[in-house]
Amino acid sequence: MNLKHDVREVARHFQIYGEFLGAEPYGSGHINDTYRASYDQAGATTRYIFQRINHNIFKNPVGLMENVQRVTSHLAGKVVGETDASRRALTLIPTRGGLAWHVDAAGNHWRGYLFIEKAKTYDAVESAEQAFKAAKAFGRFQKLLADLPVPRLNDTIPDFHHTPKRFAALEKVIAADVANRAALAKPEIEFALRHQAICSVLLDAQLPERVTHNDTKFNNVMLDDATGEGICVIDLDTVMPGLVAYDFGDMVRTTTSPAKEDERDLSKVGLQFPMFEALARGYLSTAGEFLTPAERKLLPFGGKLITFTIGLRFLTDFLAGDVYFKVHRDGHNLDRCRTQFKLVESIEQQEAAMNKLIEKI
Repeated sequence: MNLKHDVREVARHFQIYGEFLGAEPYGSGHINDTYRASYDQAGATTRYIFQRINHNIFKNPVGLMENVQRVTSHLAGKVVGETDASRRALTLIPTRGGLAWHVDAAGNHWRGYLFIEKAKTYDAVESAEQAFKAAKAFGRFQKLLADLPVPRLNDTIPDFHHTPKRFAALEKVIAADVANRAALAKPEIEFALRHQAICSVLLDAQLPERVTHNDTKFNNVMLDDATGEGICVIDLDTVMPGLVAYDFGDMVRTTTSPAKEDERDLSKVGLQFPMFEALARGYLSTAGEFLTPAERKLLPFGGKLITFTIGLRFLTDFLAGDVYFKVHRDGHNLDRCRTQFKLVESIEQQEAAMNKLIEKI
């Protein structure tokens, strides 16, 4: 198999002993290049993950890796003594020079992890029980990091969930209309403008800053093959200071609607309440211990705001000429925007019931 990178050469720089047997591309991520490598260690095969960090997205890979090193070390200390402790937090493999990352001749930053066996990720949720278990794992992840010592983590993507700034970027591209597309997106632009008032609600609520994951898609939790338990939260590149409503909100956005992110048949898009209930119960079963009343109350709103924010980003990119997200057809970003805005509408229709459920749990 022809690999994009010489993984054998990269692997040589990490503290791994035994014979390198080979490597293959791994996972469905779109940002970093990920490989699973196998080694013969005293007659047994052991597997590792190697990842090249995409420095076009993450401009400060060293700051990012400092975060990952601190977070994985803190989590490892918290799970000591638990059954399967080595599978409950990602384990970084140090380089032969003792660092947590290796820089290759081309200037790429690489990291190595121990591969977590007998667990996998799923690109789409298959049941409410799976949603419950994933949300429980994300809530536990936040809880275990709630006492991470100072200093504050680095912002790996500054203003990642800053909705007012995302809205300002949209207004700018509407005015410029460089791709001459504003007329094609008139209803979506009007929807965005009508919702401007919600942009700063979370920022104005004076909620405590937490260590948050910031990319809580369902496929960022590994579920145990035997028990289905959410065993390990992965993809720590966007772990940084944030609000818990962002994390819960992105779970709502990516798990509660059965439709794909670019579904053209909008009748398929909508929040399924049983799936929302599973997320809420799972998340609060672990995170409920440290949340303030204000944080808890704003969880459903987080679902609406994060969905709206991602819709803004797709709309902005469509109007700018598709410069950020990869597209595979004409109007792809507009299709993505429409699914997000349709989900926002569905959340608004059920928001009172969602709030009532959170109060009840």
